[in-house]
Amino acid sequence: MTEAILLFSPHGSLIKRFPHKTKGRVHWILQSLCGCCAVLGLAAIFYNKYLNGKAHFTSWHGLVGLITLCVVCVQSLAAVPLIYHSLAKGWSLAKLKRYHAASGLVTFLLGSTSLLLGLCSSWFTASVGVYAWYLAAICPVLSAVIIMNQVSSAYIAKKRLQS
Repeated sequence: MTEAILLFSPHGSLIKRFPHKTKGRVHWILQSLCGCCAVLGLAAIFYNKYLNGKAHFTSWHGLVGLITLCVVCVQSLAAVPLIYHSLAKGWSLAKLKRYHAASGLVTFLLGSTSLLLGLCSSWFTASVGVYAWYLAAICPVLSAVIIMNQVSSAYIAKKRLQS
């Protein structure tokens, strides 16, 4: 998900010299793969809990993860007018991109929060040492800061300058 968002960054993209349309297609493909992996992960966890007779979505990690997956699905559907702009009559493409970027940032932050909550589980904290836990925790935090900076500088700050 991080790389799919950073595709549009002029500083950190692997395909920064490609046209914007190509970046959009690669973004769409990577985000689709991300969503599929999330659904498969949820299905595996759900099935494992079913087999072991455990309750579902009882932790903050599980609840935030489920909410995040629902938001990812809504965000993906809301992106369709960006590909087929004729579906969004009365909306400018710039406005659609800005809303998509802002809601995508919220979605990414929800995913990062879910990941951090998973790191706080008793299983994970018992499985790793203190230094490994901090190393694992700093990754989603740094990713979130980088993504927030990229989205805010590309879309939100640009809007303020135009106003």
